[in-house]
Amino acid sequence: MGRYDISRRRFLEGAAAAAGLAVVSSTGIQAAEQKKKRTAVDQVKLGKTGIKLSRLGIGVGSNGGNVQRALGHEGFNKLIRYAYDQGITYIDTADSYKTHTWVREAIKGLPREKLFIQSKMGGNPEKPLEILDRFRQELGMDYIDCVLSHCTVTPGWDEQRKRVLDALEEAKAKKIIRAHGVSCHSLPALKRSAEIDWVDVHLVRVNPQGVHMDTPQETWNAKSDKSHVPAVMEQLKIMRDKKRGVIGMKIIGEGDFTNPDDREKSIRFAMGCRPLNAVVIGFKSPGEIDEAILRMNNALAELS
Repeated sequence: MGRYDISRRRFLEGAAAAAGLAVVSSTGIQAAEQKKKRTAVDQVKLGKTGIKLSRLGIGVGSNGGNVQRALGHEGFNKLIRYAYDQGITYIDTADSYKTHTWVREAIKGLPREKLFIQSKMGGNPEKPLEILDRFRQELGMDYIDCVLSHCTVTPGWDEQRKRVLDALEEAKAKKIIRAHGVSCHSLPALKRSAEIDWVDVHLVRVNPQGVHMDTPQETWNAKSDKSHVPAVMEQLKIMRDKKRGVIGMKIIGEGDFTNPDDREKSIRFAMGCRPLNAVVIGFKSPGEIDEAILRMNNALAELS
């Protein structure tokens, strides 16, 4: 074999290797691009809890659950099933919404392990574990993914509700629940929630307009505006640094954002808010679900 043949063979081998490398590199780039693409229905991690849920959740407590219950059982079931078919696996309920049994009927036949069910317990009941057993019976499940102490407003809520916190800790140890946390409705309560180690999951009111946000007033329905947003964002950063699970609520201003531009602005804000793992919106129609998913997907694509 001559020098020309050897050189030609080496050249061809090198070209083939380079082509192979190019294919691998191209594939790797495409895979990386695919990986970067985020959507509203991604399964995301809830802080350091180890639990996964869809980035977008469906809430069934608008106006205390009246909005969703007004759909009737058939309409409610169709709404939950539609959400699930789009990839929404996170359902947010509470004792005060009176929708536990409604959720139970709506999710019949769906794989329990694919769902993230969050409920809430208000006040400081005498026997919280018995109430938790009622929750499970009403929901028709052996365990609840997350239970929150509902609607706290005072800076000493953890001491005032110590009985509940201890019971939820015991329930977590027994695997009756997977995580516990709090939903706050005032800035003093929110600050306290970021301080104490007991909280696994925070449910926080978030929107750039400052509508229905936490304020210094120790009342659940204090009037708020844009001036209250920075203080809430400061607490969200603390929660993020502690690797807490953080879910945003009131994204649509409790339904007040009837102007599409306001909904667009708020959803973009939430998708760009790094401490938030997920958001929950109280839907009443498939069209609202479609709109939220579209707006979230567009915002996530631009932010990637």
